[in-house]
Amino acid sequence: MAHHFAPAIPAHLLMWQRVREYAVPPSMIETATARRSVGDWAGACAAARIDVDLDLRAVRDRHGTDLVTRLRADLRRLAPDLLRWHMPRIAPDGRLRPGLTLSLARYHSSRATSLQLVVRTPPAWADAGQRMSLTLWEGSGNDVPGHHPHPHPDRRFRLDLHRHLWDPGRSGELARRCGAGLAPSMTPPTRSHATGGPDLPDLPDRPAVQESPWAVATWAAEAELLLRAEGRPRGAFTVRLGARSRAVLELVAPDDSHAPTFRPLRETLPPQEVAALPVLPEAAARVLPDLELLRAGLVTAERLHPLVAAALAGAGSAPVADPVPEPGDPHRVECRGEIHRIALRDGVLTAIDHDPAQLRREELLVALGGPALPCLRAIDTVHRNPEALPAVRERLRHGDAAGALAVVERLLGPGAVLRDGPLREELESAAARRVEHGLFRAGLVATHPGAAAVRSGDAWDTGHAEAGHRPRLDRRTPPAMRRKRSSRARPRTGLAC
Repeated sequence: MAHHFAPAIPAHLLMWQRVREYAVPPSMIETATARRSVGDWAGACAAARIDVDLDLRAVRDRHGTDLVTRLRADLRRLAPDLLRWHMPRIAPDGRLRPGLTLSLARYHSSRATSLQLVVRTPPAWADAGQRMSLTLWEGSGNDVPGHHPHPHPDRRFRLDLHRHLWDPGRSGELARRCGAGLAPSMTPPTRSHATGGPDLPDLPDRPAVQESPWAVATWAAEAELLLRAEGRPRGAFTVRLGARSRAVLELVAPDDSHAPTFRPLRETLPPQEVAALPVLPEAAARVLPDLELLRAGLVTAERLHPLVAAALAGAGSAPVADPVPEPGDPHRVECRGEIHRIALRDGVLTAIDHDPAQLRREELLVALGGPALPCLRAIDTVHRNPEALPAVRERLRHGDAAGALAVVERLLGPGAVLRDGPLREELESAAARRVEHGLFRAGLVATHPGAAAVRSGDAWDTGHAEAGHRPRLDRRTPPAMRRKRSSRARPRTGLAC
């Protein structure tokens, strides 16, 4: 009898499945929506863990009342939980793309400066809590914090052309902009020339290619919006396909119906001109992750953001397997030939089938080096390395400290004292990273702490470190930075396969 193997799920879809489970919890969405519905945009940002670095009075004094009026209107339209839902992420953990400045809206001012409402993510070493910051970028660079690694808005990651990804009033455009009504099989056009690699993605030679992450069917319409925003009715644009690969395409309208199409650029441009061409934003170049998850049957509409679920209603396909239930209460343990229960009593995890006096004697025996009861061993294991540790770790990685503590309290009780082990190490590490993020926000630590580790008497002294030279690796360099410096791999976006 022939064996039939289920097709393997792509790694990037498994990552997005975890992101949708833990990155934006329902409690955040409910709180942010409630604050936004009453006009408290700052409270909504606080609920979504977004720090507001805006002084509207200073902006009014500097740029006038008209600009502040438009800025305040956009802030009231902003759904910070929806913005966090659609933020770019990196593999394999699905955390926010670090060190990014992303444009949300652009404003025309009487001055020569370019004003943009931007959201920033901290560098990787200070990303504890997965917090973001909201501010106004004036283009001059005088208002930019010097400790941010990339203070200028990124051309590749921009949402000013995709307001439906953060403005709930326009979230209904999501299905049309992401191509939810189109067939999932998207055949790429003929190949064009590119810089440093293939131009267009190689799609599988099968009828259904929904595994492809490229939204080729919507490139023409999105490129028209891009070029119009750049003041160009038609022309060439690029699509970033990889670290060293860009497709150079040309937008054309071959008929009178003004149906935009694109084709490979006929002439070969030098690399300098290719780099200066408009770049199709990542949100338009790739298939929406939620649409991929729905088509693959890895998530149901009920588990998506309410605004996203309403826009993508009917886009799902296969049913989703029920999630694995977390360990409940009580636990059952085989102890001395009998099945005993372990449950929460008075806020702590207790072996309820043993007499309290017997438990005290057994605990004293263990303190003296004797063997422990199976019930006590099970309680100790739950305190040190519980089955729910992966869920706690995922919540901590995505900044949901309250959700992680709720899981711990539901498992061990609010009166539990943590013991040495993986669970305590995860909680202590998360607390230490939050301190590092606070120092970064205050401007007290501008670079990775390991960057200041220099050896006395060496050529790499403090002056060279302040001048921007990279210090040598030594025993005082943190392990995370050592692995990053010694690895040739670059961070991959979560949208890539």
